[in-house]
Amino acid sequence: MLNFFKLLFYSTLILGTLITISSYSWFSIWMGLEINLLSILPLMVDNKNSYPSEAALKYFVTQVVASSLLLFSMIFSLIAMEFSFSNYQTLMDNLMNLSFFIALLMKMGAAPFHLWFPEVLEGLNWTNNLIMLIWQKIGPMVITLLYSKNSLFLMSIIVVSTIVGSILGLNQTSLRKILAYSSINHMAWMISTMVSVKMVWLFYFSIYSITTISIIWIFSKFNIYFLNQLHKIYSKNKNVNWLIASNFLSLGGIPPFLGFLPKWLTILSLSKKSLFLVSILLILFTLIVLFFYLRLTFTAFMLTKNETFFWSRPNFLMYTVNFMVLFSLPLVSLTYF
Repeated sequence: MLNFFKLLFYSTLILGTLITISSYSWFSIWMGLEINLLSILPLMVDNKNSYPSEAALKYFVTQVVASSLLLFSMIFSLIAMEFSFSNYQTLMDNLMNLSFFIALLMKMGAAPFHLWFPEVLEGLNWTNNLIMLIWQKIGPMVITLLYSKNSLFLMSIIVVSTIVGSILGLNQTSLRKILAYSSINHMAWMISTMVSVKMVWLFYFSIYSITTISIIWIFSKFNIYFLNQLHKIYSKNKNVNWLIASNFLSLGGIPPFLGFLPKWLTILSLSKKSLFLVSILLILFTLIVLFFYLRLTFTAFMLTKNETFFWSRPNFLMYTVNFMVLFSLPLVSLTYF
């Protein structure tokens, strides 16, 4: 019964996102987002623990506010189309677009509408964290991708997201919050691809998703949630050391790992649009993100261990997938170019 329950809501979760990204009208976009919201809430709740229920309530309230704002912008656009407001048409269009993008940015957790995002992730297990970090962003990001254009509002969102994601991630000891603020920083990069070369967004999001899945796979397998637990694992298992370190370095965009390629392409696309200041800010604040990534991986390189390096059979699939993902930069570069 429990498996059927999960299968049902996972199916409707996928269905809601597919309805959103394949819609031709704003009402069906809103309907797909609401199906997606109502499907994730039962998957969050855990009768044995109060923290997932609290996180589900926070998520529900935030998403209801965002959905109401989205619905308001849709109704406002219909009123503007029905009645001619020639004197205030530009003002109304700007107000409608602003409320529309604020609702989408709130749903995907971009700064400065991010306050709910780390708190919700902190109360969930790794499976639900994976859904929140990747799947729940697909619908709002695709709609933002389709309707976005180079505007001062989105430029300010990019700058604020990269600043918030880098600065607030420095003093965190919870791995879930670190990944949350890292996601906010990556949101700045992905939004910048939306206003420059939209095809690069798909490439960036795909590689970000693969790397995040690899990291959460390791954390979930070893039941790691905080930094002190990482140190215990580092002192016992060399295999996990290089996997975690390599994945975080790839997420930070360090060559020769695969995560370097989307950042490189994003900088090239921004340079072609003459958005040099945005490129410089993204690079500078990503260095801060690299600092707390290196704080996670530094212990893995410095601890002295007595065990010999071995290839563990039970984890063969995890190691193979991680190795192929992390070191496929030359192959993907040749394929892309």
